[in-house]
Amino acid sequence: MKLAMETHGSGQAIVLIHGMGSAATAWKPIIPELAKQFEVITIDLPGHGRSPYSPIQKMDPTSLADLVIRNLKEIGIDQFHLVGNSLGGWISFEIAVLKPTAVKTITALAPAGLWLTPFTSRYPGELALRAMASGVEKLAPSLLNYTWAKKIGFETVSPRWKELSYEICLDATNAMAKSTGYFPAWDALLGKRFDKQIDSQVCVTIVFGDSDHTLPAKTCQERSLAPAHAKWVVLPQTGHAPMWDSPTEVVAEIMQTVSLIK
Repeated sequence: MKLAMETHGSGQAIVLIHGMGSAATAWKPIIPELAKQFEVITIDLPGHGRSPYSPIQKMDPTSLADLVIRNLKEIGIDQFHLVGNSLGGWISFEIAVLKPTAVKTITALAPAGLWLTPFTSRYPGELALRAMASGVEKLAPSLLNYTWAKKIGFETVSPRWKELSYEICLDATNAMAKSTGYFPAWDALLGKRFDKQIDSQVCVTIVFGDSDHTLPAKTCQERSLAPAHAKWVVLPQTGHAPMWDSPTEVVAEIMQTVSLIK
């Protein structure tokens, strides 16, 4: 399966992988700064953004990792840095397991999969969230001009929801509304967690926000499952999308992680 990809800038390749129900547009706040030093490659996962959903494509994190590796190889990218958010963070870990020689560093932003007890069913609110996004898609350009609408859509995602730009909110609403791969990805991670070993030669930084209500610290941020050599960072006043709430700090962590390569 061919994934939709975009490239910005030049230099060492750095691959950005979004989360479930999101799209490559989620990375807009940090792409310009990263593109000053890297060849930034954004990817839309199957059934997200501009990549179509295929029922024959397995949607579990390991299968998606293999798909990303194959798509990068097709455009001549054999070694790269990884930045992933939520499901994209988990996929980044799996890529490092499948092909450690290809991965230079990983900066995982609120990565999924670090839970002791795997989920056995979808979040109760997920169906409503997807339905709400689909229902307001055509009205979103107008509704998002109102504070109350913005609050409903983003208060649980970001403690700084009032500061989020109109563009970020509109992109996120449209991405969720059109994400035909959302529930297949959800169902494919049920009963699973990330509990594999990542080669210590792969530098890893894990970044969570102190206000992440999607993957809360008590249940979804189990440090014993993270690579033993990983650096763990908690950013203040930051939710489940650190690149939205704290873009400057996120870029700084990425740069510092990249600098650790010997």
